[in-house]
Amino acid sequence: MKASLSELEAVTTIARLGGFRAAARELGVSSSSLSHAVLALEERLGVRLFNRTTRSVALTAAGEGFVAEVLPALAAIEGAVERVTESQARPTGTLRLNTSPGAAKMVLRPLLVEYLKRYPQMTLEVATDNALVDIIALGFDAGFRLAEAVPPDMIAVPVFHQSRMIVVGSPDYFRQRSVPRRPGDLLQHACIRARMASGRIYHWEFNRRGESVEIDVPGPLILDDSDLMLEATLCGAGLAYLSDHAVQEHVAAGRLVPVLDDWTPPYDGLCLYFSGRRHVPAKLRALIDLVRELRPGRGRIGAELPASGGAGGS
Repeated sequence: MKASLSELEAVTTIARLGGFRAAARELGVSSSSLSHAVLALEERLGVRLFNRTTRSVALTAAGEGFVAEVLPALAAIEGAVERVTESQARPTGTLRLNTSPGAAKMVLRPLLVEYLKRYPQMTLEVATDNALVDIIALGFDAGFRLAEAVPPDMIAVPVFHQSRMIVVGSPDYFRQRSVPRRPGDLLQHACIRARMASGRIYHWEFNRRGESVEIDVPGPLILDDSDLMLEATLCGAGLAYLSDHAVQEHVAAGRLVPVLDDWTPPYDGLCLYFSGRRHVPAKLRALIDLVRELRPGRGRIGAELPASGGAGGS
């Protein structure tokens, strides 16, 4: 009993995307033809691979085992094809990347747009997710995350060697409030609080000369998007704890004022990461080479922060 490569690809794509319609769009076929192909495969195998309802599609236990065994084989075949075609002058195909929304903003213009200019035959698919996901299981070629979040079995290539977080407020806000001198002073301020992907409220973290402090800051506004936090801060709604890359332009222009600068030291910055157990295809190798070419100290990724801003991280 045989299964074609197209059938195997169909099953793994449905499993990854969680539905026939999304998988059909990616594979360039109709939902009905995809459904019929999977049904035919299930009949030949004599086992149901998916549980289907009107609202969801999920792998059965047998389907999970099947996909787990098929994925490495498909990856090996894809790798063989890519190795054969690597002699092409320019990379082609689709490069799938996973990243947090904040990291996506940091690399979009200086890196990803530049990549597409250099390799016009490439397609970049960028999926953003606040939660850290298994990029291999979900079919991504690589991801962007802070160095501390990169899984230990991955290879990491620094994009920004260091980042910092920074507490900022608008000039209008500070006309009404005193400037905090220590983290504990934040308890007397209106702070814009962050709801994490896990559901918990983030505690602002500070460190100075070995003294570490976490503050569950007070404030009437809770948001789960850094862009909204930045906008609220510019409007004078309170203090925010944001990355240097997000606020550097506003600090330089005087629209935001940094505070507690000596309590927010730099930490390891953003990395491009990918599996160390797989062949690196030409399309990903081209992105790695571009990161190394353009990152700070060698090229154009990242803007220099104003010396007076004390701005920090990502």
